[in-house]
Amino acid sequence: MADEHEHVPVLLDRIVELFEPVFSDREAVLVDATVGLGGHSDALLTAFPSLRLVALDRDPNALELSAKRLAPHGDRVDFVHAVYDEMPSALQGLGLSRVDGILFDLGVSSMQLDRAERGFAYSKDSPLDMRMDPTTGITAADVLNTYTPGELIRILRDYGEERFAQRIVKAVVAEREKEPFTRSGRLVELLYDAVPAASRRTGGHPAKRTFQALRIEVNGELEVLRRAMPRALSVLAVGGRIVVESYQSLEDRLVKQALAELAKSRTPEGLPVELPGHGPELKLLTRGAEKAGEAETEQNTRAASVRLRAAERIGDRAR
Repeated sequence: MADEHEHVPVLLDRIVELFEPVFSDREAVLVDATVGLGGHSDALLTAFPSLRLVALDRDPNALELSAKRLAPHGDRVDFVHAVYDEMPSALQGLGLSRVDGILFDLGVSSMQLDRAERGFAYSKDSPLDMRMDPTTGITAADVLNTYTPGELIRILRDYGEERFAQRIVKAVVAEREKEPFTRSGRLVELLYDAVPAASRRTGGHPAKRTFQALRIEVNGELEVLRRAMPRALSVLAVGGRIVVESYQSLEDRLVKQALAELAKSRTPEGLPVELPGHGPELKLLTRGAEKAGEAETEQNTRAASVRLRAAERIGDRAR
């Protein structure tokens, strides 16, 4: 495995720039909801010496590695093993009710992809696991071997946007009757056979969409994100900022909807003035979703699919 310090955080300069107005001149608290290898957090703690960090991750291995990387920042960092939809209770455990910044870097991390035994990468034959927290929950093998054909088709269509879901599932069901799936190599071989050659030539690796769909199902990623966004925004202080990096359209759509909802006024149309407590809670800081530039994408392949959205809390709604 490559050294964790070689992994380059995506859109790092832009993220530091977005948080600079909030962190530069005072003590502030940032939640890194997906600390991973700690690249973004390391840069932010270095740039803003008065910043305190709450580092969340559902992956115990990520917390262990990020703790080593962030050790030079001493007691400015609190590490919490938690899924990011548990943010309010995680903060409560640290005696915090509001924070000044929240960062989400969604999806699978470089470290998880690089470790063959985790089963995330279709390029390496490995156990079909795909759990971001390997201490709990069902594996990708469990999904393939026990879900009904209808459930598998739904997952591949909804989470992988896979056009050939029916063909793939038919092949999976036939194969699992002979022998249960345990390793990724066998699944990749099946996908090569099931996806038409014409699509393989133009649509990228035939395993990409199925592996994405299985990973999202195993980790409940979309359900967790759907819960996490309003919960995260509920602990963001007025003047605080949230920055979210998504890597596929399903995640980005959920983030866009959550931010847009709170950026709207609730004052009925036609009234000459904004009703107290009914104004927008958020101001959007990005025009649509920002992408990485060509130079960064050439240096860092993970940056190619990033979509960044950011917002600032400008008020609290009447409760």
